[in-house]
Amino acid sequence: MLILGGTGFTGPHQIAYAVARGHRVTVFNRGRRQADLPQGVKHLVGDRNDNLSALKGTAKWDVIIDNPTTFPRWVKSAGEVLQGRAEQYVFISTLSVYDKWNVANMDENAPLSTMPDPTSESMQYYGAMKVLAEKEAEKWYPDRVTVIRPGLIVGPRDETDRFTYWPVRIARGGEVLCPPGADAAQIIDARDLAEWTIRMCEDRKYGVFNATGPRSALSQLEMLAGIRAAMPGSLDIRLTSTDTAFLEEQKVRPWADLPVWIPNQGDTLYLGRANIEKAVAAGLTFRPLAVTAAETLAWHRTRPVEQQAKMRAGLTAEREAEVLKAWHARPTR
Repeated sequence: MLILGGTGFTGPHQIAYAVARGHRVTVFNRGRRQADLPQGVKHLVGDRNDNLSALKGTAKWDVIIDNPTTFPRWVKSAGEVLQGRAEQYVFISTLSVYDKWNVANMDENAPLSTMPDPTSESMQYYGAMKVLAEKEAEKWYPDRVTVIRPGLIVGPRDETDRFTYWPVRIARGGEVLCPPGADAAQIIDARDLAEWTIRMCEDRKYGVFNATGPRSALSQLEMLAGIRAAMPGSLDIRLTSTDTAFLEEQKVRPWADLPVWIPNQGDTLYLGRANIEKAVAAGLTFRPLAVTAAETLAWHRTRPVEQQAKMRAGLTAEREAEVLKAWHARPTR
């Protein structure tokens, strides 16, 4: 199989799992990141923007997995070079392709995002660009495309800290500022996603699949309690749920200051409740949340000291203390 990318977050997990199952793997990327590729993996160096020369030729693969694509032109240029040289094209898309989250139980047939100028590459149209990239993939590999739409991908190797913040913060103990407990949460461990992707290749399963988790509905408070379950029982941990109006007053930003959380209101009323029945029927499985939390925390503690000290998401300890103080001082009604 040919994996486009392979050195980011999910790619190394795909490679390791594929090699362990006896597949011959070739990766194509810019070669700018430490790869640590398993023995036997062939590495082609190039650039999706302007240098696909390493992909030219007559070599064929059973499957191509396209991990890093944001821009439709990347799929187009790859299609021009690789057309007819694989039996399956797996495109890793995103749940951000959906226009709104104001309908319950949204499945793969929900309305998709659009953009006024299809040539724009502004990241404000990230979801819409992924929609166009999906269509471009189908153009070059008609009826042989597998589109996987993940939600928030989490676990070891995630340098965005969009989930990592929570195991790190909860492990510190004490009172933890939490978002509204009843709002929904959906996440998927990168290893669950990567391993299922490889199995989808082995089984030649085509179509479009929402890929997030867990299997059952999960609230923000249940997610945080699941993370707490990975911590020593003797640790003093108090989860304090707040409310959206208060957090807005305090200028606490959803997703950035309190990762994973986006308020369930308006166009995001049902965010965190994507229908994943199709993926589950196709074999998607989930490791326990406590396992993901514990192993993410263990990985975080191996990072350089400066990365551990200054995370890319979440509140500082000082700001969290200020907001908690304001929460407890608010007038009671």
